[in-house]
Amino acid sequence: MPAKTATVLDDRALNRATLARQALLAPTDLSPLDTVAHLGGIQAQEPQEPFVGLWARLRSFAPVELSDLLTERRAVRVHLMRRTVHLVTAEDALAWRSRFDAMLRQRVMGVYREDLKDVDLAELAAAGRAVMSDGEPRSMSELVAALAERWPAVGRRPLGEMLVSALLPVAQAPPRGLWRARGGVRNVLLSSWLGREIDPLTPEGPEGADPVGQALVRRYLAAYGPATSTDLRSWCGLAGLPAAVSALRPGLVSFRDQRGRELLDLPDAPRPDPDAPAPVRFLPAFDNAVLGYHYRSRIIDDEHRGLSVAGERVVLVDGRVAATWRTGKDGAVAVIPLRPLHSSEQDEVVEQAERLALFLSEGGSDRARIDAPTG
Repeated sequence: MPAKTATVLDDRALNRATLARQALLAPTDLSPLDTVAHLGGIQAQEPQEPFVGLWARLRSFAPVELSDLLTERRAVRVHLMRRTVHLVTAEDALAWRSRFDAMLRQRVMGVYREDLKDVDLAELAAAGRAVMSDGEPRSMSELVAALAERWPAVGRRPLGEMLVSALLPVAQAPPRGLWRARGGVRNVLLSSWLGREIDPLTPEGPEGADPVGQALVRRYLAAYGPATSTDLRSWCGLAGLPAAVSALRPGLVSFRDQRGRELLDLPDAPRPDPDAPAPVRFLPAFDNAVLGYHYRSRIIDDEHRGLSVAGERVVLVDGRVAATWRTGKDGAVAVIPLRPLHSSEQDEVVEQAERLALFLSEGGSDRARIDAPTG
C-alpha cells in the first residue's frame, strides 16, 4: 500500500487557522487572564501594547482589567520567550521560568561574552539574590550599584543585563505595565512577588520525558498551529524541544505547507474554511500573531516582514497585514496602507480605527483617518 500523502495547507488555510487560534477571526468571551494563558503570554516590552492586543481579541475589555491582573499578582511581566519581556499568568511564570534559564543565559552571553568572560555566574547570581532577598523592587542600576565593588572591571550594563534578564527569576513590578502609567523598570524576585518558589527544572528523562517542554509544545500548537518545529523554536527561543515534539508526535496530526514543510497540530484544534471571512483587526507592536513564527508568509508578505520586528503596529485586512497604524498628537488613529484598499475595505478599516480611538481615549475621541503611504 502506498504511503499516505499529507494534506497540503496553503497560506490562506494557515492564515484562517492562525486567526481562529489567536481570537482574531471572532472575538473571544474568555477573561483577560484566560486569554493571556491561551496565547502563551503576550509580548510586552512596550508596556502599553498588551492593552491593544487584548482589545483586538476580547468581545468586551476594559483597561483596568489588565491593570488589576498585574497589581493583584495574577499576571506578571517577565523575560521569557526569546529574552523579550512577556506578560504571562503567574502560574505560567512559575511553571516555565526554569525551563528558559539556559537559553536566557546564552542570549545574554551572546551579546556580552567578552565583558563577562571572567565572571563566575553562579557567584554573581548568589550575590544578586542576596541583595534582592528582602523583596523590595529595584531598578537594574540600583541592583548593580550594590554589587559593583565585587566586579569593578566589568561594565555595569553587562552585569545588570545578566542579572535581571537571565540569572535572577524576576518580575517587573507595577506601575510598569499599568494602563497609562509611567514608570521605569523595577525588578523583584518572582518568589517574593508571588509568594512561591518557581518550579525546579525537571531533568529530561527517557523518551523525551520533559513535562514542561511537552506542555509548551501543546500550548504553542493550540494558539499558533498548524506550525513547523522551526516556528515553535522561533516563538519560544528554546533549542531543546525536539525530544518533547517526538514524544508527543503519536498524538499529533501532520500536514504540509505549500512549500513542502511539515506542519504539526493538535487533532481537534480549529482549522476553519480558508474562505471564512476575516474582519479587520488592529494589532499592537510586536504582536505574536505575526512574530510567533519563523515562516510568516501565512500572515505577512515577505517584503513587509521587517515591519513586525521594527515595532510597527499593523492592520489585518482579510487576515493579512495590509497597513500600519499610529496615533497622532490629536489622538486620531491614522492608518497608512501598504497596498491599495478597496472602498469596502476602507470603510471597515475606518470603522475599526474609530473604535480603537474610542478605546485609547476612553471614550473621548473617535477620530480616525487613512493617510497616504509614505516613501
